Amino acid sequence: MITKEAAYKKISELVERFDEQFASYKKGDYNETLTRRDFIDPFFKALGWDVDNEEGYAQSYREVIHEDKVKVGGATKAPDYSFRLSGGKRLFFVEAKKPSVYIKDEILPAYQVRRYGWNAKLAISVITDFEEFAIYDCTRKPFPTDKASVARIKYLNYKDYLKEFDFIWDTFAKERVLKGSFDKFIEGNSNKKGTTTVDNDFLVSLDTWRTYLATSISLRNKELGEDEINFAVQQTIDRIIFLRIAEDRGIEIYGNLQVAIKHGDYYQNLFSIFKEADDKYNSGLFNLKKDQLSQKLKIDNKVIKTIINELYYPLSQYEFSFLSVEILGSAYEQFLGKVIRITPAHHAVIEDKPEVRKAGGVYYTPQYIVEYIVKNTVGKLIHGKTPKEISQLKIIDPACGSGSFLIGAYQYLLDFHKDYYSNNGKPSKGGNKNQPLTPEGNLTTAEKKRILLNNIYGVDIDVNAVEVTKLSLLLKCMEGETSASISHQLSIFNERVLPKLENNIKDGTVWWIWILIMAYWILVNLNM
Repeated sequence: MITKEAAYKKISELVERFDEQFASYKKGDYNETLTRRDFIDPFFKALGWDVDNEEGYAQSYREVIHEDKVKVGGATKAPDYSFRLSGGKRLFFVEAKKPSVYIKDEILPAYQVRRYGWNAKLAISVITDFEEFAIYDCTRKPFPTDKASVARIKYLNYKDYLKEFDFIWDTFAKERVLKGSFDKFIEGNSNKKGTTTVDNDFLVSLDTWRTYLATSISLRNKELGEDEINFAVQQTIDRIIFLRIAEDRGIEIYGNLQVAIKHGDYYQNLFSIFKEADDKYNSGLFNLKKDQLSQKLKIDNKVIKTIINELYYPLSQYEFSFLSVEILGSAYEQFLGKVIRITPAHHAVIEDKPEVRKAGGVYYTPQYIVEYIVKNTVGKLIHGKTPKEISQLKIIDPACGSGSFLIGAYQYLLDFHKDYYSNNGKPSKGGNKNQPLTPEGNLTTAEKKRILLNNIYGVDIDVNAVEVTKLSLLLKCMEGETSASISHQLSIFNERVLPKLENNIKDGTVWWIWILIMAYWILVNLNM
């Protein structure tokens, strides 16, 4: 373990070296890669982080993830470093720059790292070129026009590192992070004034898009009733969001949805993209044989164009590769508290559901509560068991809502199986060639689908809630997939990417009978 004294000595050596060759480091040809190798990596190594993965953990278990850079729309995506605790929980991002970049005043670097951190719902993130070290409050929504000083909590020059060493050590040293000092810094120093969390902001976007679609569909499709309009709006939004997330995750070609708004009937162009997605993903979300309504819809070009544009930079601040399923779920939970009502003049009105008005609003379950419940229910049920034994377990939420509990339970099962197969990320002596893991240490697509179909069940009387739960579980199942893995699955196994969830997630009160049967089966098999 790195001591505070050893860390101080190492960082003082870095400061001295940087100062001696300051002029050469400030030249433009001294690039970011060299800066990371010569100064930023050693800086965080001195603070006890396993930057080079010397412990030999599988990719998904590393303390520090060096993000691959992907060019999307002319911009560089992915922060340079993601610092994490065991289990993969992100703490903060670090965006590296070369010393010729003036971090204190330049807008773009600050906007980049704040956008990543805000979408990942991190409290803070850092930009550094070693010469400068800027800490940003990522709870405040970023805008491209913000000055570099906006939401900046602390700024250090390399000449400040030694006199501010106690702060650096107490806040960012791995040893201190594990003892809670990082959390104390977050609680005491983040500027909470005027904050808007990404899930709340996304809820506003969902409500806006629903209003646009409901208004257009009700006016252009007067033969449709309220239930049909609610279904059409929900399906259209869910499909667009799914595909947009797939783009930012590198599964779909970036900008594919924007192709639909170039000419002709924009919605019909979009529907053609949905049909292609049905061939690839299956899953029920794009089941156009069952859904006979969507193809006949008439939606104004202006509405489709507005929604699509608001999902892309610069109108959108969302970075969907970092926007987790849990964050989307909390936004959707609020979204489901409202319904579209059609007036006698066939105008669409968005209003709270009667049960929501009676209750005084929607009350969603915070993520830490979900994690606590899952750990103390599912965690205790599967403790000490093998994957074969766990395959007999059925987890049912009889009022699943937007699926927050089921998502948490599914994630817990995924983590358990990954730990079991990979020896908690450490390479085993016998290897894991026959285990259902990818070379990076993640579960294979087939194993994720098996666990989902075998273990996760839910019911809700709200049809839209059921669709949102399915969407969230499918997005969770698709995490970690790439265009290459999906192409491999389609070409080698001739198998669509995602599973159908119609038999797992049900809607309607009739399914309470199904729940009782399943509950009885579980009680018998658990010998309770």
